[in-house]
Amino acid sequence: MADDRPVPLDEYPVHQVPLSMKHVATGDRNAYDRCIFHVFDHTGRALLILGLGVYPNLGVTDAYATLRTGDTLHAVRASDALGEDRMRLAVGPLRIEVVRPLRRLRLVCTDDLLAYDLTWTADFPALWEPHHLQRRGDRLTLEGRRFVQAGRAEGVIRAGGAEFAVSVEGWTGTRDRSWGVRPVPGEDGGRLAADHPTEGFHWIWCPVRFDDRFLMVVVQEDADGYRSLNDATLVRPGHRDRQLGWPRAEIGYRSGTRHPERAVVHLGDARTPRELEVEILASSPLAVGAGYPPADDWQHGTWRGGGWVDHRTYDMSAPHPLAAYGVTDHSARFRMDGRTGYGIFEHGSFGRHDPSGFTDFTSTAP
Repeated sequence: MADDRPVPLDEYPVHQVPLSMKHVATGDRNAYDRCIFHVFDHTGRALLILGLGVYPNLGVTDAYATLRTGDTLHAVRASDALGEDRMRLAVGPLRIEVVRPLRRLRLVCTDDLLAYDLTWTADFPALWEPHHLQRRGDRLTLEGRRFVQAGRAEGVIRAGGAEFAVSVEGWTGTRDRSWGVRPVPGEDGGRLAADHPTEGFHWIWCPVRFDDRFLMVVVQEDADGYRSLNDATLVRPGHRDRQLGWPRAEIGYRSGTRHPERAVVHLGDARTPRELEVEILASSPLAVGAGYPPADDWQHGTWRGGGWVDHRTYDMSAPHPLAAYGVTDHSARFRMDGRTGYGIFEHGSFGRHDPSGFTDFTSTAP
């Protein structure tokens, strides 16, 4: 018999539906609530990506951290049974402490392969991203509510015998918080999946921190270029958020791949056009180590038994076969309006994408 007694979070006036905070308002197995952080230096030496998630209807919580430095990617992943205390954000050696909501967080990993102790501080208020919806035929497969934020980090990262002193001056931090419904492995898509195969997917997610402003760009397009997600917002403290129109990206891909080496994102309108120049610094495919599809060694929300912890080191000197079919996070230097900023150019393009000239899943840049 299920134990349906109140949980600690029920003490607080945060309920949205007449249920215990132990439960979510949907019975969908794919319900999730998670975060991702990026901490990286401004020269491309190190790119740390970490996150933590809960999957209430699967009874699972998990976390991960990857560090790309040179041609090496270190990864730590942990999974466990979801407990009652939802304010304890810890799985195995990985934990996140909310010091001051929406302002300051502590990020910790105590693993022998990869360890860090960082204080992440926001420089700008959190910004809502567009409500994200995806359907396969008549079925809602993804509905996410997300906010994004940019700031800085201080502390230390250790891995592979190297130590990185993370400072306010030479490092940037971004983060994303999302919750809703998102596909978790282990489910047969049935007839709708068979009748509506994925032809292509094109994605750009781009938070940029300048000294005095924050820019967020997000674009999702189908195989024919139909845009299902679109936003470009400039945040300046003391000013109203400014919408910068319909982003149009010109991406220079490495020949024979879909790996971006540079890009220009056109923003604004005919009266006040803007160009966001993108210079890639370091790259980390989310399917390698971080548990995002189509990872073949571990994916978020999958049950590995209580107290599961895994450590891996990947050689990135040669292209990883899964990287071409998933999203890659690139730390980058950005230039716009005479200013230099730093952020993440997250990009995924697989399958057909007519605007880019890609015809199928094997198509690459000339």
